[in-house]
Amino acid sequence: MLTALTPGALTASVLAVPPLCRNADYSLNETENVKLIRHLEVGGIRTLLYGGNANFYHIPFTEYGWMLNFLNDVAGDDTLVIPSVGPTFGLMIEQAKILRGYRFSTAMILPQQGITTSQGVELGVRKFVDAAGIPAILYIKSDGYIDVPQVAALARDRVICGIKYATVRTDAAKDDYLRQLVAQVDPAIIISGIGEQPATTHMRDFNLAGFTSGCVCIAPRLSAQMLKAIRGADWPTAETIRKTFQPLENLRNAINPIRVLHEAVRLAGIANTGPLLPLLTNLPEEHHAQVRAAAKSLLEADRI
Repeated sequence: MLTALTPGALTASVLAVPPLCRNADYSLNETENVKLIRHLEVGGIRTLLYGGNANFYHIPFTEYGWMLNFLNDVAGDDTLVIPSVGPTFGLMIEQAKILRGYRFSTAMILPQQGITTSQGVELGVRKFVDAAGIPAILYIKSDGYIDVPQVAALARDRVICGIKYATVRTDAAKDDYLRQLVAQVDPAIIISGIGEQPATTHMRDFNLAGFTSGCVCIAPRLSAQMLKAIRGADWPTAETIRKTFQPLENLRNAINPIRVLHEAVRLAGIANTGPLLPLLTNLPEEHHAQVRAAAKSLLEADRI
């Protein structure tokens, strides 16, 4: 596992946001998780971000240290692994104490919905970083969570080393918050956090540094090619690849992003993801046929 957070390491590749494979009793399935990690690494992905798709929102506290140990041991030498903490303040502080015993260079703070103020979020991030001894990645996925001045203060003080920006807009190009954010925070630390669909707009129009993806777990080579095309201003190629991901992304948007991706990895034959940890449940079988078709089509396109 890569332990040095050098400039550019965070966005050296697409940031994969994989699911976690579990056994029938909800214990971690080591074999299947390694299959998925190797699939990503062989496809050129060097950053693994374990967050919402891995259901870190509901991970048992007693499992957290064991999970960190597993990820530390199985990731390739040049693969950057980023675990998540939270979303509640009390939990992230307890997880910070565990993180101190490992070599992870950063962790992402899952956003708490409601019962927050902008200043309170800033204070919580600072206290987590003090407790963990590493900078954090701030995850912004809704308006009202944290205001731009508080984000700018965290970036200025180097409390955060990255921002996953994932607030969904009807038109990604029309985003007043993001426009204000890039005016006050270096866009080199801001990452588009909603997959391939808005990535071109975010990187071209707002100069964001890279993008995260769930569907990269199906097609890592294609996603990596899209990132390369965007960075090379090859917009036709980027658009062609974006459209290839769109059928599976449309299903994720229409049904549920986490549940569809979890099933898609299994139905494509990449790894047996098993049951989703409560408080989520697996995708109903009535959706399996269309998810299987979209996932296998995307995997086939990745192999061409």
